[in-house]
Amino acid sequence: MKAYLTRHMQVFMRTLGDFARSPAATFLTVVMIGVTLVLPTGLYVGLLNLQRLTAGLQPRGSLSVYLTKGVSNTATIAAIRRIPGIAAVRYISPAEGLREFSAASGLGTTAVAFRHHNPLPGVAVVTPAGDTPASVARLAAQLKVVPGVAHVQSNLAWVERLDAALALGHRLVVILAVALGLALILIIGNTTRAAVASRADEIAVVSLVGGTNAFIRRPFLYAGALTGGLGALCALILLETAFLALDGPVAALDRAYGAHYQLMGPDLGQALGLLGVGALLGWLGARIAVGQALRSHRI
Repeated sequence: MKAYLTRHMQVFMRTLGDFARSPAATFLTVVMIGVTLVLPTGLYVGLLNLQRLTAGLQPRGSLSVYLTKGVSNTATIAAIRRIPGIAAVRYISPAEGLREFSAASGLGTTAVAFRHHNPLPGVAVVTPAGDTPASVARLAAQLKVVPGVAHVQSNLAWVERLDAALALGHRLVVILAVALGLALILIIGNTTRAAVASRADEIAVVSLVGGTNAFIRRPFLYAGALTGGLGALCALILLETAFLALDGPVAALDRAYGAHYQLMGPDLGQALGLLGVGALLGWLGARIAVGQALRSHRI
């Protein structure tokens, strides 16, 4: 076992030496792979940020229940709370609603102008225990017949459209990732074929003295895996650079809308996953290229 690990370490160090002897070619290949990987990764992380942003805007499937003016809101709210299938009820009084409207619209004098006659009704924001379309629609039907309820407004259609858009986005990311993953395999495969051709004489000598196919493949597999891993690292650097460049405009937009949101890059697990995928695709591209060369007796 010790001799086996020693041979692998020797091949690994030799691969690093080969990279150091051709820094320009290695750099260009790594950057090409990084650009290939950063596109699907950036779209995926962007979708995760969009999900976080929309999740904080309004509870999923929440219902806005507008109460009848002149009717006891206390009794109506109590009746609403007794309905099963409700996770939470938040009551917004007419005065509080007017203040929120004035603050959101920037019309600070609105609350003063309507202090004697507030046209806004009381509103109960109801969060269902379940967020499936059927459960939300069933709860909305129950709320409409509660005495003192004037109108029930659901954001279910908005939630369904958002979910459909996000599902489409995730599907596009998967398609793009598969396509660019194949491109990465081809890039490393071509690089490996060129390396095999340049060392054909050396490999022929190794074969004559009894070197196995596994022994011949090993340095190329290490080179492919390292190239893919370094390309993934380059993709992470490019992605973090892009997020830093977007941080200022996002902060300005955040201040303009009074929101509290911060872009989040890939976490540790996602970063390690990308490094693993890059190394695996690099290994696979090198494995295919060397296998084809061995079978065709070109080395």
